[in-house]
Amino acid sequence: MPAVAERLRGIRLLALDFDGVFTDNLVWVDDTGREMVACDRADSLGLKLIRERRPEIRVVVISKETSGVVKARCDKLKIQALTGIDEKAKALSDLMAREGIPAARVAFMGNDLNDVECISLAGIGIATADAVDEARDAADYVTARRGGHGAIREVTDLILGIRKNPDGAGKGA
Repeated sequence: MPAVAERLRGIRLLALDFDGVFTDNLVWVDDTGREMVACDRADSLGLKLIRERRPEIRVVVISKETSGVVKARCDKLKIQALTGIDEKAKALSDLMAREGIPAARVAFMGNDLNDVECISLAGIGIATADAVDEARDAADYVTARRGGHGAIREVTDLILGIRKNPDGAGKGA
């Protein structure tokens, strides 16, 4: 079986969870209930590079969250956001069927229990370094970086062939 980095270069759909992947899973809430999160700009640049250099790859966020934070960030990055999704695996499966993309050409990146089905469904399941054990165990590749701290950039660089999987980092490469 080809190394994960090689398989990633052949994907046509990159689906991502938001909290714990774009973020470090923390949320700040002010006294009015307004939520804020921090995202890594290197991750954002990696996604921009995918859009520019590999326009045939569709990028989508599938999140249980309904807060405006997810939509605002995805709008800025020109990424489709499917929010308020309770059944992420069904949403991913429906998207794959609608777009005619086989599982072997799909990568899904998540970090928590509600991502495990998608990680298993995708041809290339990816978990962040700080993901729960069940997500890491289900994944074909575990990033060396934590969510919100360059994990997405690590994956986009592998997709683009910018860097090889570093020795000892990740799983399954």
